[in-house]
Amino acid sequence: MSSSINIQNVDRIYTDTDGKAVQALKSVDLDIRAGEFISLIGPSGCGKTTLLRLIAGLDKPQAGSLSIDGGKIAGTAPERGYVFQQGSLFPWLDVEHNIAYGLRARGVLRQRKANVEKYISMVGLEGFEKSYPHQISGGMAQRVAIARALINEPKALLLDEPMGALDSFTRADLQDKLLELWQKNGTTMILVTHDIDEAIYLSDRIVIMTPRPGRISRVIDVTLPRPRHRGGAGFLALRREILELFELAQAQPQPEYNI
Repeated sequence: MSSSINIQNVDRIYTDTDGKAVQALKSVDLDIRAGEFISLIGPSGCGKTTLLRLIAGLDKPQAGSLSIDGGKIAGTAPERGYVFQQGSLFPWLDVEHNIAYGLRARGVLRQRKANVEKYISMVGLEGFEKSYPHQISGGMAQRVAIARALINEPKALLLDEPMGALDSFTRADLQDKLLELWQKNGTTMILVTHDIDEAIYLSDRIVIMTPRPGRISRVIDVTLPRPRHRGGAGFLALRREILELFELAQAQPQPEYNI
């Protein structure tokens, strides 16, 4: 199952440590189709993670609205899984119990215990069930984090740069695993990334955001057939196009605003 997500005219303003108002997002509008793979790219501080947290229900906007399948997003819910940049595994729990944590917290572990083994297999971690986070690699830890989010069978999976700290080979492997899971489960996926190649390789559409205050500059349809080849002519041509648009988005003069 998957969900459609609607974001309408969303603003988010923070107060920094000096008491100054800082506008992270301004008038953000975006419709995400059920089962779609979306990537958010933009310069550091443009509000990508802020937008992801709003979709997750971990934060609230000052203006505008966010909804999933027509219902207003108000707080967190199992229907929206979240994977953090560093995985955020519990160091005192082994792989099996980290993945099972959400089921235990919801009081459904007994009924759905077989799913733990299913998702361990799905992310390719058979044989590591009893390993602790410090005993496995960064890529394996991220697989655990993804399985922990997916075991709740969310309709949308929100990914906050989960591959950002990995080496290129591990990153490519995890990208393929993520695509495999997406194609198998049909879950709506929203990925925050700084890597344009990663966005092209994974996404149906790429959302380019401007520097703060974060706005949506362009939404690019990725029509390349799957599986995609990073060295292919179409891939490289789209990469050049997005790089140019990305540079234009960063160069746009930012409007004055009063808070």
